[in-house]
Amino acid sequence: MVKRVIAAANEIDRRPYVWGGGHASFISRGYDCSGAVSYALHGAGLLAYTQVSGQLAHYGDPGPGRWITIYANAEHVFMVVAGLRFDTRNDPEGVSGPRWKMAAPESQILPKFAVRHPAGL
Repeated sequence: MVKRVIAAANEIDRRPYVWGGGHASFISRGYDCSGAVSYALHGAGLLAYTQVSGQLAHYGDPGPGRWITIYANAEHVFMVVAGLRFDTRNDPEGVSGPRWKMAAPESQILPKFAVRHPAGL
């Protein structure tokens, strides 16, 4: 399951950031934060339809997961998968869209995020 999330995220890694991207359809020329996280979860059969960040703040079970942790609020969502962050923020200048990044220590994650995980993961 975790490998399938990673494989799906890799399919859209480095696509451009497009506000609303990935919501009308999982197939898009670019993705926003919730479209990207939804795409990766859907690729592993963990999500049937795209959700916005506020919906993902209630997805799955509360707390950090062993392999996948989703950080979401009404404005933004990203996930940490096997220790790497999949996010559309904090890209180098001139670069945008979903990317794999080094995960920050949990103490550096903003406290305004709900911390969730897919059941069992």
